[in-house]
Amino acid sequence: MKKICTIYRSPKKEGMYLYVDKKEDLERVPAVLLKKFGKPELAMTLVIEPTRKLARVDVTKVLAGLDAEGYFLQMPPQADASMRAIHEKNSKM
Repeated sequence: MKKICTIYRSPKKEGMYLYVDKKEDLERVPAVLLKKFGKPELAMTLVIEPTRKLARVDVTKVLAGLDAEGYFLQMPPQADASMRAIHEKNSKM
């Protein structure tokens, strides 16, 4: 199944993205989630289908979320311990 998907970036959390069906846009996204997400910033619109590769998320999970709930929330990747240590050291400079 193909879907035209609009992807929004969160202004509050780097790496957090919200995928929605272009036809419904943000209609089915709960108000509580939108409040925590912040004002959605358009990242891109693309056609997704089961054979398409996405950078950081499984396309089948996105499609399932769109069908079941009307949206899919992509959380930022978790930094491992060594990356957190580097980030902490750099932020102190």
